[in-house]
Amino acid sequence: MSDAVESLEDLKNLNSEAGAVAAAPLIPVEPTIDAQGRAYGTGRRKSAVARVWIKPGTGKITVNGKDQTEYFARPVLRLILEQPLIAAERRTEFDVVCTVKGSGLSGQAGAVRHGISRALVAYEPTLRAALKPHGFMTRDSREVERKKYGRAKARRSFQFSKR
Repeated sequence: MSDAVESLEDLKNLNSEAGAVAAAPLIPVEPTIDAQGRAYGTGRRKSAVARVWIKPGTGKITVNGKDQTEYFARPVLRLILEQPLIAAERRTEFDVVCTVKGSGLSGQAGAVRHGISRALVAYEPTLRAALKPHGFMTRDSREVERKKYGRAKARRSFQFSKR
Protein backbone atom coordinates (compact mmCIF):
# COMPACT_ATOMS: atom_id res chain seq x y z
CA MET A 1 0.00 0.00 0.00
CA SER A 2 3.06 2.27 -0.07
CA ASP A 3 2.53 2.80 -3.81
CA ALA A 4 1.06 6.20 -4.62
CA VAL A 5 -2.11 6.27 -6.69
CA GLU A 6 -1.46 8.56 -9.63
CA SER A 7 -4.35 7.83 -11.99
CA LEU A 8 -7.88 6.53 -12.04
CA GLU A 9 -6.66 3.24 -13.49
CA ASP A 10 -4.39 2.71 -10.47
CA LEU A 11 -7.33 3.44 -8.18
CA LYS A 12 -9.57 1.01 -10.08
CA ASN A 13 -6.95 -1.74 -9.87
CA LEU A 14 -6.47 -1.06 -6.17
CA ASN A 15 -10.22 -1.36 -5.52
CA SER A 16 -10.52 -4.58 -7.50
CA GLU A 17 -7.68 -6.17 -5.52
CA ALA A 18 -9.15 -5.08 -2.18
CA GLY A 19 -12.67 -6.12 -3.21
CA ALA A 20 -11.65 -9.74 -3.58
CA VAL A 21 -10.54 -9.82 0.05
CA ALA A 22 -13.28 -7.62 1.54
CA ALA A 23 -16.26 -9.41 -0.01
CA ALA A 24 -17.91 -11.43 2.74
CA PRO A 25 -20.33 -14.24 2.00
CA LEU A 26 -23.98 -13.46 2.69
CA ILE A 27 -25.41 -15.30 5.68
CA PRO A 28 -28.63 -17.07 4.72
CA VAL A 29 -31.61 -16.10 6.87
CA GLU A 30 -33.75 -18.98 8.07
CA PRO A 31 -37.53 -18.70 7.82
CA THR A 32 -39.37 -18.56 11.15
CA ILE A 33 -42.35 -20.90 10.89
CA ASP A 34 -44.25 -22.27 13.89
CA ALA A 35 -45.53 -25.83 14.47
CA GLN A 36 -48.77 -25.13 12.55
CA GLY A 37 -46.81 -24.00 9.48
CA ARG A 38 -47.56 -20.29 10.00
CA ALA A 39 -45.38 -17.20 10.00
CA TYR A 40 -46.14 -14.24 12.25
CA GLY A 41 -45.75 -10.50 11.79
CA THR A 42 -46.75 -7.47 13.85
CA GLY A 43 -47.88 -4.38 11.98
CA ARG A 44 -48.38 -0.87 13.31
CA ARG A 45 -49.86 2.32 11.86
CA LYS A 46 -51.06 5.42 13.76
CA SER A 47 -52.38 3.86 16.99
CA ALA A 48 -53.49 0.57 15.37
CA VAL A 49 -51.70 -2.70 16.08
CA ALA A 50 -52.23 -5.79 13.90
CA ARG A 51 -51.14 -9.35 14.69
CA VAL A 52 -50.87 -11.26 11.40
CA TRP A 53 -50.36 -14.97 10.67
CA ILE A 54 -49.88 -16.32 7.16
CA LYS A 55 -49.92 -19.92 6.01
CA PRO A 56 -50.05 -21.64 2.62
CA GLY A 57 -53.58 -21.57 1.24
CA THR A 58 -55.86 -20.08 -1.38
CA GLY A 59 -55.53 -16.33 -0.76
CA LYS A 60 -58.30 -15.83 1.82
CA ILE A 61 -57.85 -12.84 4.16
CA THR A 62 -59.65 -12.88 7.52
CA VAL A 63 -59.66 -9.82 9.80
CA ASN A 64 -60.96 -10.15 13.39
CA GLY A 65 -62.92 -13.28 12.46
CA LYS A 66 -64.63 -11.64 9.46
CA ASP A 67 -63.88 -11.80 5.75
CA GLN A 68 -61.90 -8.80 4.48
CA THR A 69 -64.82 -7.60 2.33
CA GLU A 70 -67.05 -7.53 5.40
CA TYR A 71 -64.56 -5.83 7.75
CA PHE A 72 -63.08 -3.36 5.24
CA ALA A 73 -66.07 -2.31 3.15
CA ARG A 74 -64.20 0.31 1.09
CA PRO A 75 -62.32 -1.15 -1.90
CA VAL A 76 -59.35 1.18 -1.31
CA LEU A 77 -58.73 -0.38 2.11
CA ARG A 78 -58.88 -3.91 0.66
CA LEU A 79 -56.40 -2.83 -2.02
CA ILE A 80 -54.03 -1.62 0.71
CA LEU A 81 -54.18 -5.07 2.35
CA GLU A 82 -53.29 -6.88 -0.87
CA GLN A 83 -50.37 -4.64 -1.92
CA PRO A 84 -47.58 -6.71 -0.29
CA LEU A 85 -49.01 -9.97 -1.64
CA ILE A 86 -49.25 -8.52 -5.16
CA ALA A 87 -45.72 -7.05 -4.99
CA ALA A 88 -44.36 -10.43 -3.88
CA GLU A 89 -46.48 -12.22 -6.53
CA ARG A 90 -48.04 -14.47 -3.88
CA ARG A 91 -51.68 -13.26 -4.02
CA THR A 92 -53.30 -16.71 -4.17
CA GLU A 93 -50.62 -18.70 -2.31
CA PHE A 94 -51.19 -17.62 1.31
CA ASP A 95 -54.15 -17.43 3.68
CA VAL A 96 -53.95 -14.45 6.04
CA VAL A 97 -55.51 -14.41 9.51
CA CYS A 98 -55.15 -11.25 11.56
CA THR A 99 -56.48 -9.45 14.59
CA VAL A 100 -56.31 -5.68 14.68
CA LYS A 101 -57.29 -3.08 17.25
CA GLY A 102 -56.96 0.64 17.82
CA SER A 103 -57.24 3.68 15.56
CA GLY A 104 -59.73 3.79 12.66
CA LEU A 105 -60.22 1.69 9.55
CA SER A 106 -57.51 3.46 7.54
CA GLY A 107 -54.92 3.02 10.28
CA GLN A 108 -55.96 -0.59 10.75
CA ALA A 109 -55.59 -1.31 7.04
CA GLY A 110 -52.08 0.17 7.10
CA ALA A 111 -51.22 -1.89 10.18
CA VAL A 112 -52.43 -5.11 8.53
CA ARG A 113 -50.39 -4.29 5.40
CA HIS A 114 -47.27 -3.80 7.52
CA GLY A 115 -47.97 -7.06 9.38
CA ILE A 116 -48.50 -9.03 6.16
CA SER A 117 -45.18 -7.72 4.82
CA ARG A 118 -43.33 -8.75 7.97
CA ALA A 119 -44.99 -12.17 8.01
CA LEU A 120 -44.10 -12.75 4.34
CA VAL A 121 -40.44 -11.98 5.07
CA ALA A 122 -40.55 -14.28 8.11
CA TYR A 123 -41.98 -17.08 5.95
CA GLU A 124 -39.78 -16.44 2.90
CA PRO A 125 -36.78 -14.16 3.68
CA THR A 126 -35.91 -13.70 0.00
CA LEU A 127 -39.11 -11.65 -0.47
CA ARG A 128 -37.58 -8.76 1.48
CA ALA A 129 -35.89 -7.53 -1.71
CA ALA A 130 -39.28 -7.33 -3.45
CA LEU A 131 -41.11 -5.61 -0.57
CA LYS A 132 -38.51 -3.13 0.71
CA PRO A 133 -38.41 -0.80 -2.37
CA HIS A 134 -42.19 -0.27 -2.17
CA GLY A 135 -41.96 0.83 1.48
CA PHE A 136 -43.98 -2.06 2.91
CA MET A 137 -41.30 -3.00 5.47
CA THR A 138 -41.11 0.51 6.93
CA ARG A 139 -43.39 1.46 9.80
CA ASP A 140 -45.19 4.74 9.03
CA SER A 141 -44.24 6.77 12.11
CA ARG A 142 -46.72 9.62 11.63
CA GLU A 143 -48.89 10.05 14.71
CA VAL A 144 -51.61 12.53 15.68
CA GLU A 145 -50.11 15.61 17.30
CA ARG A 146 -51.32 16.29 20.82
CA LYS A 147 -53.57 19.22 21.67
CA LYS A 148 -51.79 22.13 23.36
CA TYR A 149 -53.30 24.36 26.05
CA GLY A 150 -54.40 27.78 24.85
CA ARG A 151 -55.21 26.34 21.41
CA ALA A 152 -58.42 25.08 19.85
CA LYS A 153 -56.67 21.99 18.44
CA ALA A 154 -53.02 20.95 18.14
CA ARG A 155 -52.02 24.09 16.21
CA ARG A 156 -55.22 26.00 15.48
CA SER A 157 -55.74 29.18 17.51
CA PHE A 158 -59.05 30.43 18.81
CA GLN A 159 -60.78 32.96 16.55
CA PHE A 160 -59.45 36.46 17.13
CA SER A 161 -61.92 39.22 17.96
CA LYS A 162 -60.91 42.82 18.59
CA ARG A 163 -63.93 43.50 20.82
